[in-house]
Formats: sequence, C-alpha cells, structure tokens
Amino acid sequence: MSQENVDLVRRSWDASLAEDWPTVLATLSAEAEIRDFDIPDADVGRGHEGFFRFVRRWSEAWGSWRVEDLDIRPEGDDRVIALFRMIASGEHSGLELERRDAMVYRIEGGLIVYLAYYNDQERAFEAARRAA
Repeated sequence: MSQENVDLVRRSWDASLAEDWPTVLATLSAEAEIRDFDIPDADVGRGHEGFFRFVRRWSEAWGSWRVEDLDIRPEGDDRVIALFRMIASGEHSGLELERRDAMVYRIEGGLIVYLAYYNDQERAFEAARRAA
C-alpha cells in the first residue's frame, strides 16, 4: 500500500504545480484536515475549501517560489512525507529565502485525509512517525 500512497501524493504534487485543480481535488478527501505549521496562528483547514484557503494564503505570501529536490517517500503504512527545498522571495518584502521544507500526509481509502506543512524537515519526520 505504501507505494500506492506515494504515487497518490506524487499525482497531487504534479497536479498542484500544474494548477490542475480538478486532479488535485480527486486526490483529496472532502473531509481532509489541512494544517500549516509554517504560520504559527494559521487555522485548521477542512476539506476542499480549506485546501484552497491554504493555497491562497501561500500564494499571497510569496512573490515567487519554486520547489527543488522533491523526494516523496512512505512513512509507515498510511503516511507519506514529501521533502523538498523551497526557494522563495517575499511578495512585499522581497526577502529571499531557501530552506528545507516538508509536507506530511495521511492516506485513507485511497485519498489524502490529512496534510501538514512544515518549514523544518526534522519536525516533519517526528510528526510523520507518530499518529498525525
């Protein structure tokens, strides 16, 4: 099952980067929980609308961004972690940053039911190894 979960997350990533939102939504449960641990006071998103709020908040913060060195791997039977290098510049500040970020996913019934964004890969690994 873990390779199927990795493939699901890869489809979701590829579709997100291509802004193919129908394909992204086909990978995401309508009841999914979305957390952004990069923003301390971010609310918990729920479902497809919560996912789009997460995407809008992210897009508004950065003038430009790109992902490099994407590595998607299983973490247990129902979890997947995506590790990547984020290179971005602030929308208003112009501040440039490069860091190692991660996203943790939990899969149930062939859909993403939980996703969490981390700006610290070690913290993401810790979260992926315990029940999310």
